[in-house]
Amino acid sequence: MTKKKGKIFILSGPSGSGKTTLYRRLLESPRLKNKIIKNISITTRSPRTGEKHGKDYFFISRKLFDYKKRAGHFLENMKVFDNYYGTPKKAVNTALQQGKNVLLCIDVQGARVVCRKFPGAVSIFIKTKSLAELKKRLVGRGSEDEARVRLRLATAKKELRESCRYKYTVINDEIPQAQEQLEEIILSEINS
Repeated sequence: MTKKKGKIFILSGPSGSGKTTLYRRLLESPRLKNKIIKNISITTRSPRTGEKHGKDYFFISRKLFDYKKRAGHFLENMKVFDNYYGTPKKAVNTALQQGKNVLLCIDVQGARVVCRKFPGAVSIFIKTKSLAELKKRLVGRGSEDEARVRLRLATAKKELRESCRYKYTVINDEIPQAQEQLEEIILSEINS
């Protein structure tokens, strides 16, 4: 009997939509225990407060990132604002072959690439109820100046137009409700 291949689940959406928070909560959810696994992306950006190398991301130099890109190590890789991000191809393919479901938290550009390579990927777009709410969250982070917030909002407007390409859209107004909705989607897709 052949083992059932795993599925790729993609969470993406604009910066400030809460996708990373939801991603972490899904990975810790008792309902999804042993049903999904984390993929650790690679980035050239510096760690944010509390982030750990090898747990949240693999933080590497731009030179090493370029080498990995040329060597074909990435399933997808993109420049997002001033930093580069990539999804390790080998880790994802190995997990899928072992029948594991992989949860990716990637930007809209990367999601487009993964969906092209894996047409069966389950894409989920996370957004806020309004652009005003998104701006409030970005400003509330306190980690970026006004120019960076404007840039992120302009990018968010473009990304929001991509939401129609996703299989599901979840409005993250309240984290617990959005998490519950995501859990239902994932469990339904795993069992289909």
